[in-house]
Amino acid sequence: MSNLRNLLENKGFHRIPLIKLNTGHYKLRIKINKQKGDFILDTGASTSCIGFKSIAYFHLSSEESEIKAAGAGAVGMMTKISKKNSFSVGSWHLKEMDFVLFDLSHVNEALQQTNEKEVHGILGADFLKRTRSVIDYGRNCLYIT
Repeated sequence: MSNLRNLLENKGFHRIPLIKLNTGHYKLRIKINKQKGDFILDTGASTSCIGFKSIAYFHLSSEESEIKAAGAGAVGMMTKISKKNSFSVGSWHLKEMDFVLFDLSHVNEALQQTNEKEVHGILGADFLKRTRSVIDYGRNCLYIT
């Protein structure tokens, strides 16, 4: 019987190594608008987001949003949205990806308490669903197609 990696790669999936953090979360390095950034992979986050502090770094255009963000102990946070950004991870690319923009300071404070570096954002369920992702927790990697 074939292993998971062979099975998925034979079906056109790309393998992306994940870094396991002290918090138990996974982190990966991606590029948005040709700028590298560190993102947490979060199956519980409904949408992918970027912190307000990283808007200029990723050359994001943004517009006002009626969406209120909640999660990780924070609720009712104001947001903006950034649409049609280029996105890549490894050799895999998306021409247009949208992100919710909001204050990620509470996430980064929690990471710092466990001696982890700050992240630029979170990849959520919208990305996982769009890419038909498979997470191999045993081997700490993500497969996307």
